[in-house]
Amino acid sequence: MGKTTLARLVYNDPSIKESLDHKSGMRFDDFDVVKITKTILRSSIFDSRDENDLNLLQVKLKEKLSGKRMLLVLDDIWNESYSDWTILRSPFGAGTKIIVTTRLQKVSSNVDSVKAFYLDKLSHHDCLSIFAQHALKARNFDGHLQFKEIRENIVRRCNGLPLAATAIGSLLRKLMDHSEWETIYESEI
Repeated sequence: MGKTTLARLVYNDPSIKESLDHKSGMRFDDFDVVKITKTILRSSIFDSRDENDLNLLQVKLKEKLSGKRMLLVLDDIWNESYSDWTILRSPFGAGTKIIVTTRLQKVSSNVDSVKAFYLDKLSHHDCLSIFAQHALKARNFDGHLQFKEIRENIVRRCNGLPLAATAIGSLLRKLMDHSEWETIYESEI
């Protein structure tokens, strides 16, 4: 739905950068509190190479962040454990803002978010625009009328999902034969 893209835009926004002492963004396949804490420390240029004791890591992180403003972005999180979230958040003070992207409502509620934002699917027009950008390096299909019918069918199958429009558009980028587009459209994948 564009969760990662939205988080990346916030993370890279110049006005956000100016108001922070530090920022850290990461994505993990598994939710390991020790690993995440070590990564935050490393990204902050704090030495945590050989430390594996979670308590010591969190004490060190709390000391380093004391009185500082930080943005932490955790992307595509699936861990629903309230206790894991409580442990992870414990070293962060009032100056730390955490953005979590997730597909799961329970994760959002466990993070104790101030506000949850729910992203809707893209409009057909916006999905078509993303598809055109990736398939043709263009904003629209005005110069490619031979693809009018097939593009509509492909974008309809993307169902408003920006990742699908990007992935399929990228796949079709070098294919300029209508039959190749038809083959991709008819594919079950």
